[in-house]
This record gives sequence, C-alpha cells and structure tokens, in this order.
Amino acid sequence: MTYQLGIDTGGTYTDAVIVNTEKQVIAKCKSLTTPFDLTEGIEQALDGLTGINLQDIGLVALSTTLSTNSVVEGRGSPIGVILAGYKDQQVKQSGLTEILEEKMISIIDGGHGATGEELVPLDEVKLENLIQGYQGKVSAFAVSSIFSIRNPDHERKIREKIFSISGKPVACGHELSSSLGAPRRALTTAMNARMLLYIQELIDSVENILLKKLIRAPLMIVKGDGSLVNAQIARKYPVSTVLSGPAASVIGACALSGKKDAIVVDMGGTTTDICVVSNGRPDLCHEGAKIGDWYPMVEAIRVISIGLGGDSELRFKVGLDISERRIVPISLLVYQYPQVLEKLYVQYRAGPTPRNNKFALQLQMNRILIDNLDPVEKDVWELLSQGPIELDHLAITDRIRLRALARLERLGLVVFSGFTPSDATHVLGLSQHWNREAAIIGAKIWARQMRHLYGFGNWADDDADSPCRQIFDTVTHKISQKLIEAGLHQLEKLSEVQTAKLTNILANILLNPQSKQSGKPLFELRFSQNHSVIAVGGPAKDYFPDVSKHLGVNLELPEHGEVANAVGAALGAVVQTSKINVTQPEFGVFYLFHKGQPLRFSNLQEAVNIAEKMAKEEAENLAIAAGAMEIETRIEHDANHIKHDIDGELFVSTMITATATGHPKLIQADFTTGLD
Repeated sequence: MTYQLGIDTGGTYTDAVIVNTEKQVIAKCKSLTTPFDLTEGIEQALDGLTGINLQDIGLVALSTTLSTNSVVEGRGSPIGVILAGYKDQQVKQSGLTEILEEKMISIIDGGHGATGEELVPLDEVKLENLIQGYQGKVSAFAVSSIFSIRNPDHERKIREKIFSISGKPVACGHELSSSLGAPRRALTTAMNARMLLYIQELIDSVENILLKKLIRAPLMIVKGDGSLVNAQIARKYPVSTVLSGPAASVIGACALSGKKDAIVVDMGGTTTDICVVSNGRPDLCHEGAKIGDWYPMVEAIRVISIGLGGDSELRFKVGLDISERRIVPISLLVYQYPQVLEKLYVQYRAGPTPRNNKFALQLQMNRILIDNLDPVEKDVWELLSQGPIELDHLAITDRIRLRALARLERLGLVVFSGFTPSDATHVLGLSQHWNREAAIIGAKIWARQMRHLYGFGNWADDDADSPCRQIFDTVTHKISQKLIEAGLHQLEKLSEVQTAKLTNILANILLNPQSKQSGKPLFELRFSQNHSVIAVGGPAKDYFPDVSKHLGVNLELPEHGEVANAVGAALGAVVQTSKINVTQPEFGVFYLFHKGQPLRFSNLQEAVNIAEKMAKEEAENLAIAAGAMEIETRIEHDANHIKHDIDGELFVSTMITATATGHPKLIQADFTTGLD
C-alpha cells in the first residue's frame, strides 16, 4: 500500500499524519516546532508516527503557517527593494514603509506604458550603485517596475544585474501577479522576498529529514488556494504559501467532518483563521486575500486571518487587549526550561514591573542580521545560546544589554515570553500539556501587573482563576465577533468600514446578555442553521463550545481536528492557472498581453482564440512542472464592457483564465533495487 504523508509546521507545533488510499488517518503526531532549527521538530513529529513503514510513503505534502505568521507579525528577512518608474506617492500608497526602513526602498528611472512600450530607459548606473550599497545588508531583493505585467523587460534586466553582482535571490513583480495595481504589486513582491529565506530553510529541513528517513517520495507544498506545487516552485514563489496553513486546514476540516457547508475556524498559536465553505468549496479571493492588515496580490482562499492565538500576548491597552504578537507562553517556557520556575516565584515575591514574566530566547538564525549586529548585541546573542535571559535581571544589572536585547527582538532574532491565553486555559484546567504551576504563578504576576501598573482589574491578590476566566471570555468574544464579520464578508455588499461598523452593532445584539434588554426583543438574529462551525486546531476544544453557545450555531469538533492542517496537506490536488489579458485601448485595435511584448490584432475573436490556446498550454505545462498527472483544464472569461450613449455597449477588456487540475504523482520506491 502507498501512503501519503502530510506535515504542517506552525508557530507552536509541527504536525505529521499518515493517510491511506481511502483518505483515512492511520497515524498522527504533534511535536513542538523548533524555530531555531526546524529540522529537530519535524524529525520528532515523524519519529512519533508508529505502525507503518515510512518507506511505503508515495507522496509528502507540506503546509505551513510560518509565512502567514510573518505577515501578521510584520517579520521577515532583511531585503532591498528596487522600484523602476515608481513615484513617491505610489511608494507611500503601497505600505512598504510600514514594513521596511525607508533606506531599504529605492526608486530608479525605468518602467513601461499601458501597452508595453518603454517610457524611460532603465538607469543602469544608479542600479549598480544601489546593489553595491545593499551588499552584506540584505538576504534577498524585491524588484517591481511600472506596468511590468505588460512588459517585464526592466524587471528581468534588474534581476540579471543583481545576480551578476551579488548572487542574491530576487523576487520579481511580474512573476507574482498578472493584475494591475503597481503599489500592491510592489508590496506583494517585497513580502515574497522577505519570506524567501524562511521557506527555503523549511523546505531544506524537510528534504534533509526525508533523505535521512529514506523517504524518496516527491515533496509538494500547499499554496494559499489549497492546491499543491512542487518544492522547486515554492522556493521561488514563497508568497504563494501565504495562507498555506489555513487553506490546508479547510481541506482537512471538510474531509474529517464530511460537511459541504460550514464555517471552518482554525485556531493555532499565532492566528485564528475563518473561512466559509459552500457546496464543498471555499470561496477564493482572486485579487488577494486579507492577512492581518495587508492585501497582498495572492490568489488564496477567502479567509479572515487575525492575530489571535493561544500564544498571543495579553497586554493593557485602554482595557484588556490581545496583541497580534506571538510570544512564548510561561507554561511552555517552564516546561522547556524548568529552572525558570524559581525565578518566577522571586518575581512574585518582589514588587510588580512591566518586565515581569518576560524572558528572552533565541528565535532564528539569520546570518545577515547577525553579521550586522553591534558588539553589545552580538554579546547578548551569545549569552542567549546558554538559555533564557530574564529581562527584570538585566534591567537591574545592565541597561545597555537590555536595550540591545530589545533591538534583537525587533529584528526578529529573539522572542519574549509572557502570559497568554494558553496559560489561562492551563490555569482553568482546560489544558494539561505544559506546566500548570508556572501558568498559575504567571497568572498571579500578570494580574498584579494589571492592577498596580495599569489600574485594570479588581481581582483578589492571590486569585489566579478570576483573571483567567476574564481572559477566556475576552478571547471567545473576539472570536465570536470575527465569525459575525466573516458572515458579512460573504455577502460582498459592504465596504470594509461598513462591515466593521455593522459587525460591532450585531455583536452587541448577539453577545450581550438578554437580561440587559427591557422587555422582549422585537427581532432575533441567528446564524444559518445550514452552516455548522467546524473548529480545528489545538486550542479549538477549549474555546469553541462557549463560542457556539454565544452565537447559537452548531459546533463540530472532528476527530483528528488538532492535526487538520496536516490532513489537508496530504489530501491536496495540483492546480495551476494562466491568465492572459486582451484589451481594446483604441477602437478596433486589440492587444494580447503575455510574457513581455504585446500582440496586436484587428479582430477580437482572433485575439481571444489565440489567448485561450496560449493560456491552456501554459497552465497545463505549469501543472506538469508542479508534479501533476491526469490533468483537466477549464477556460473562463471575465469580460469588461461599458455603455456608450452613441455606440452602445463597447468591449474594454477580457481576462482569459485557464485552470489545469491534476492529481499529484505518487511514487512507490523500491529499496531492494535502489530504483524508483
């Protein structure tokens, strides 16, 4: 028998499952993710799969939330951004300056027009100087040129120059999106470049372990739309793996529950992801899904991804606030480093400070960032290799090192610990997998911080349960509110601002106790009974019974739901698309834009026929390259017309999309002969 192995690497846990040919889970294992060396956590997950011969695996499929988490948390590798033909206003509009230092964003002369003609020659002298200036400071480059989707010549020239001078990897805008909108394309390209190192390290880790375990099956990666591509493509376009984890969880949740109409909610350590599934298919965002506060041009499932997970930082901000930043739960920190427990008791016996519960740990090994640290920062980095550093201790003994540590955290090299929703569920007895004693003392320390430093809360001095119950209620309320928002987004009739306002109104009606209303309500609000909530992910069993009760929705917690992402990865299909745009910039003249130079026609149908043929051929070739077999292709048209007072309805443009779908190739290795 040939099995399929699904692996999901998340911010907190790495999951592995084995699925047989009847799509049944026959083995599963969860292991803590080891971000400093991903190999260790992945190998532990595979070692926990018992009862089968790993050499009988015919396909390995990998999903991850690492790229989604990096977007939500605003983290990534250092990059240089080169924009050809952009204006300052377009850079401001893109949001690049919110995720990068301005000195890492450069504009040079260049760019093309709407029909692919060169507007301004590329400034190659300035380009060379920029690349030389970025040497040793970046791990990758992002390149975007005006109207590169109509003519990518300048982006290609810039990439060639970067390769010849620095040898660094380059993300090009025209390879990531075929849609107009230069600012969003620049942001998408930058995000892709920031993730290159993360995804390459993840794929390297998996491939090394497969080699070690003598698993010779092909490695596929889940994209944000739920489809699979081979590892080579994912290395080049890691931004396509944004929402990989949520997409895999949707596939896995539907397979495990058997439901075709559902609201799938995946709650992990860093994010909670919500997706509506109708008739067995999740909605897709063809123009880009929302991830945190961003809208990169990535075709993905229509998901609301919020920075709320079991490991989210709990802090004071007007009131109790749940930050989008992932930290290490106190209960997990002591589970991994038992010596920290005594330090927590010392903190509790002393007076409260803003740094209580905070310890620093190494998070990732990024050689570019480390090489650019100053001497004090490098010294602190070396100290961290010996174990967690207590921030309270540094505040008393060495403020210079404390400031250096804060910068290491901002760079993403270091992660802090703190009190989290996961700790609260340990205190309340809902979770048992880490150190409950640490969670209890951490809760008392956190509650005292809230009372004495911020004037929030009126819990008794030695009370751990009451603040944790309030945290629990805050989390369930926020999840419930986001489920309401997801329902409004499905209507596609409201703007972002309108949706937010109406969500607040509906949440007040649905979530506030009926006893606060005078008399009987004149109307009632409820979710459709046709859509159950399928809750998956590690913390789901803790929070969603209360969410279901608040909203009056049916709840399903499917068996194996805690590893739904890995199940979905194992069950994915290969899907590749090709999009070609045909426009009429002037009456009777039609342009077909594909791979650089436009083709000009005087007959619309001829242009469309050629576009269909080219798109079909490209989509099928991409599917084969991505590892598909038994390919089926469908063609879709999205035409745009305008009404003219004299000439009637006029054709403006049409997007021809070819979608090729196939099954991933399964390989049964023969280890007796050494041949596949």
